[in-house]
Amino acid sequence: MLFFKLFLLFSLLSSTFCHETFNAHLLPRPLIIQYPEGIETQFENFDEELQLQCTSWRFTVETNNLSPWKTIPEKCGGYVKDYMTGRGYTMDLERVANEAGVYAKSVELSGDGKDVWVFDIDETLLSNLPYYAEHGYGLEIFDPVEFDKWVQRGMAPAIDPSLKLYEKVLDLGFKVFLLTGRSEEQRSVTIENLTKAGFQSWDKLILRDSEDHGKLATVFKSEKRSKMVEEGFRILGNSGDQWSDLLGSSPSSRSFKLPNPMYYIP
Repeated sequence: MLFFKLFLLFSLLSSTFCHETFNAHLLPRPLIIQYPEGIETQFENFDEELQLQCTSWRFTVETNNLSPWKTIPEKCGGYVKDYMTGRGYTMDLERVANEAGVYAKSVELSGDGKDVWVFDIDETLLSNLPYYAEHGYGLEIFDPVEFDKWVQRGMAPAIDPSLKLYEKVLDLGFKVFLLTGRSEEQRSVTIENLTKAGFQSWDKLILRDSEDHGKLATVFKSEKRSKMVEEGFRILGNSGDQWSDLLGSSPSSRSFKLPNPMYYIP
């Protein structure tokens, strides 16, 4: 029925215009856009160049050759989002955890309860990706007030490869010390979040006391590691997503840097 009506309409229009002088301006003409020859190749080259630039930027971040920085480059917002939510980030986490596991298994422990593996928490054991997804994956300047609100919700999921490594080092007989830049006031919610995410036990949870506020993370964590050494502990392994988790005084015998192109903590 619809076809028949369309046929009649077309017939009437044809009959009308065949008796009148044709004027091209009476009916709208199709808009035809002709791009310059090779424009698709130019777009592809631009996308490839941007991908290379952002990959190069991420490499300088992960190798600690770009510091300090406050936000990711605006042009790399999409790149970082795709990396953090895609297979690349997961593969890198798995690679780091696997290498750390191989090392942990190769270490001959003393058996005196003094062999320690240190873990950072945020972006090392727990993922704050749900928070950063709402804040541009690093495009926005870090807001400590908003981030603390997120922490108080206690909803950060586990980073699965890190959870497996954590369980492995415990099974091997390491003491596990959690050393985080979180405030002592956040101890309860941090314990609750860790437990809910699958981290069931550890030997020490070290947070910032009031006298630690204002210290650079490198200074704070160096001081805490030095105290461990003074107490007779041997730091054989250390996992963190920031170079400030790993550098400074009393470093670990072997350190493992997890990927994190979203933010930088000095």
